[in-house]
Amino acid sequence: MGHVGYSDLDLDFCSEFGYLYKHSFRIEKFIFGEDLETSVVLKKMHRRIIKNFLDVLVLAELRNGPLSGYDVIAFIHNKFRLLVSSGTVYSLLYSLERDGLIAGSWSQRKRIYKLTEKGEETIKAVMNANDKIQYLMTSLLKVQR
Repeated sequence: MGHVGYSDLDLDFCSEFGYLYKHSFRIEKFIFGEDLETSVVLKKMHRRIIKNFLDVLVLAELRNGPLSGYDVIAFIHNKFRLLVSSGTVYSLLYSLERDGLIAGSWSQRKRIYKLTEKGEETIKAVMNANDKIQYLMTSLLKVQR
C-alpha cells in the first residue's frame, strides 16, 4: 500500500512550499485585513496554488515511496485540507507517466506509481531552485506603493 504519512523529506518540502503560500497569505492579510471577503480570497488562492503545483507536490511525495491515485488524493487532503477530484489526480498521473517522470504498475487491482530517474532529477532541480522560487513569489506579491 502507498504512503500517506509525513517523512522528513515531506516536511522539508512542505516547509519550502509552505513558505510560498504562507508568505502570500501574510501579504493578503496585510492588504485586506481579516474579513469574510479576505477569507474567500485566501481560500481561492490556496486552492489555486495547490492545484498549480500539484505535479510538484506529487513528485515530491513520490520520493518517499510509491503511491496510488487514492493515496495522492488522501495526501493532498491531509496535508493541505483540499479535496481534489479523482479526475484531476488521475489525469495528472497519466500526464506525468506519459512524460516519463513516473512509472505505473498494477498491484492488487490498483495502479501504483513511483518516480523514474527522470522524475527524480526533475524534483531535485525544483527543490534546488527553492531560493529562486521564493524570490519570484515575493516579487510577484510585493505591494506596490
